[in-house]
Amino acid sequence: MQPSAPSPDPSPVPSAAPQFDERLTAPRSWWVITGLLALSGGLIMFPLGTVPMLGGLVVAAVLAGAAVSSYGSARVRVVAGSLVAGDARIPVSALGAVEVLDAEEARAWRTHKADPRAFMLMRSYVPRAVRVVVTDPADPTPYVYLSSREPEALAAALEAERA
Repeated sequence: MQPSAPSPDPSPVPSAAPQFDERLTAPRSWWVITGLLALSGGLIMFPLGTVPMLGGLVVAAVLAGAAVSSYGSARVRVVAGSLVAGDARIPVSALGAVEVLDAEEARAWRTHKADPRAFMLMRSYVPRAVRVVVTDPADPTPYVYLSSREPEALAAALEAERA
């Protein structure tokens, strides 16, 4: 039996591996503040004894850690023909021009230039961003604003996925 030659696939299938994947994690300083909040919880309970103090320390640490972790768990990915930002999944075919924003321009689009109808996944501790125009006529969202530490790579991944 001879090995058969691989037949060319006539329909391009989007790859399942992400072309871009970024997690917008909280900065280290927020984790230091989380530790200080845990210490504060322990100190508040200190007058009641050792066990309540340890309980206050643990409860404050868990609550503050959960808050920082959940806020810092946002992901931006370009995978399988879609832009996935947080809970939103947008087909790349519904997206138009991609604009890389420097820190000053990103701040302007977060504040006075912002459209209330836009989808925004922004993190204040990430100074740069990407703004992507939504071209789908059925979608009332004018653009997508995404904070990114690597906006050039995100823009390149979107362009490559569109091509």
